[in-house]
Amino acid sequence: MKYTLPKKERQQALVDVLQEDPFVTDEELSDNFHVSIQTIRLDRLELGIPELRERIKAVASENQNKLRSMDAKEVIGEIVDLELGVSGISILQTTDEMVFERSQIVRGHYIFAQAESLAIAVVDAKVALTGVANIKYKTPIFVGDKLVAKAQVTRTRGNKYFVWVFIKVRQEEAFRGKFILVSIGENRSDK
Repeated sequence: MKYTLPKKERQQALVDVLQEDPFVTDEELSDNFHVSIQTIRLDRLELGIPELRERIKAVASENQNKLRSMDAKEVIGEIVDLELGVSGISILQTTDEMVFERSQIVRGHYIFAQAESLAIAVVDAKVALTGVANIKYKTPIFVGDKLVAKAQVTRTRGNKYFVWVFIKVRQEEAFRGKFILVSIGENRSDK
């Protein structure tokens, strides 16, 4: 039998977990604390913690104003962390519209679009285009999976930015890509 924490301790632990990672789902919290999803939802309600979608929107809206190379509505997924010229993180919740009907596997262009748009978003330039993309799909992604993409600018040379993007599903790497992005129409000193 699995041990469950008393309500007060569980609620404090819930706050701690969500402060560390605000993108944990109610289902994951339910498994973690060995209680029903309804109990987690009631705890969140009592504590005034919004549902996952609202938590993501709040964090994403803070990062949208940092974008230089594209409009926030052009990003595939929600940008939840962004340091221009350095790194970024986005989250994409997959839906029925993104999959092949028979297999329920997410179409590759959605996965690539999340990775490419995050790579472009982290570039500290007014306009950036993908010059080269070397990608690898490592495992199938299914409807309902939450994709967490992390981008890292590894170096810059002139108007070229070298960006690695990794996408994980349930802490397992599902996609990786190396992008060379080219900034257009600006000198690096014009920023």
